[in-house]
Amino acid sequence: MPVFAGPRPATGADVAARAPAGGAGREAELNAQTLQAVQQPLKDAYRQHPQQAMITLHAEGQLGEEEVSCSVATGQALAKAGLHPATGGDGSLACSGDMLLQALAACAGVTLRAVATSLKIDVTGGTVKAEGDLDFRGTLAVAKDAPVGFTAIRLNFGLETDASAKQIDTLLRLTLRYCVVYQTLAGPVELSASVTPRSSDTAQP
Repeated sequence: MPVFAGPRPATGADVAARAPAGGAGREAELNAQTLQAVQQPLKDAYRQHPQQAMITLHAEGQLGEEEVSCSVATGQALAKAGLHPATGGDGSLACSGDMLLQALAACAGVTLRAVATSLKIDVTGGTVKAEGDLDFRGTLAVAKDAPVGFTAIRLNFGLETDASAKQIDTLLRLTLRYCVVYQTLAGPVELSASVTPRSSDTAQP
């Protein structure tokens, strides 16, 4: 019987991801013992040499030449983001706000899987749903008092598990504690931005 951890979603832009029962690839073969065998050497190295744990992740996008869009390589495919229909888009391109929620759902789902595996909590399947509320007056400069970013984000797990309420509480607590995207959104995080001028003839295709 599905067990829901966290508040049930209300209204707003939302993104849902399904966690398959069997998974795929290497992740599906991991159990608590093999996961520990994979991660323990890394943990030991990071304890002895903390600087090795400091890694800069990168994301790069290419601005659209003839449309209001930006293409971002995800490692598996090229995602082209554009305007949300609420800001004038036609809905054919991905919305960066949805992509943010997708990143949260994916990160939380992977983290929950890892935590459940480590704690030997049987989760046979389920869903992860992230939804956020936006006032589009902000990004369209319609009202100065309207916020530009998300004003609220809700994360919900619909889990197929026979775990006890105490186990589920522990699973949720540790998932949120170690989910990179969730903790980044919870902030605070240092943000900076810069512009690097380039001539058109040196621009990458």
